[in-house]
Amino acid sequence: MPLLQRMRRLATALPVLLVMLLMLTPQVNAATSAVERAHNRTAAQDILVLNNPYVQQWRHMVQSGKLAPTTSVLDSLPPTLIEQFPLVPSGIKAAFPNATGLVTIVVGSHNDSIANTVTVDVEHMPPNITFTIFFIELANKPFGNVEYVADLTTRGDGSGEAVFQNIATLAMAMDARNPGTSTDNREGPTSGINLEHLGMWFASLQDAQKVLNNDSLTGTIFDAGNPPLHAGPQAMTDGQTAPVF
Repeated sequence: MPLLQRMRRLATALPVLLVMLLMLTPQVNAATSAVERAHNRTAAQDILVLNNPYVQQWRHMVQSGKLAPTTSVLDSLPPTLIEQFPLVPSGIKAAFPNATGLVTIVVGSHNDSIANTVTVDVEHMPPNITFTIFFIELANKPFGNVEYVADLTTRGDGSGEAVFQNIATLAMAMDARNPGTSTDNREGPTSGINLEHLGMWFASLQDAQKVLNNDSLTGTIFDAGNPPLHAGPQAMTDGQTAPVF
């Protein structure tokens, strides 16, 4: 093709290319602005997470020994607080030494007590067994004051979970005839007895006797119903002396 003809075609195409570039420019600018806004939003969220006063307070309680060293306080945006702690086998330890549990408590609002969402996840537990979950004063015997809060039934592979909402981080029990006071890590002096541990019990004594191959086990009160001593022994616990929540 002659050089002159090529130059004419190029001259004809240039205006079209310029129009296309002009049309694309706003879209490119908009995409760039969206990326910048997302980056700025992420940076602002990072600052909020780092400065979440509830996270800082709870991490300080772990560092100072007011909360058990097994307690983990996760990064979160205020006003949310997320904490986790493990469960370890107690009454099932000999038969199920690899049983594990993880408790996650999400406090969505510190002005709304029922915004506490509790998730209990377990694995390598006795399969197809129902357990009762209690908030307890002491992680191990004699347990002290307790509160029945939920059930958890394992699947065939020994895993299971329970999710429930209640007052967790401020759980307490008392006898109104003699309420007394105790000291909460965050609230100071409070009514009654603080329940700052979690345990799981066999809901059925017969299940416990079968699973643990021990017919001499006696019933406990850790399940509602008749007779009152029809539950089995404690299966899992946080195992800590210091509070876990």
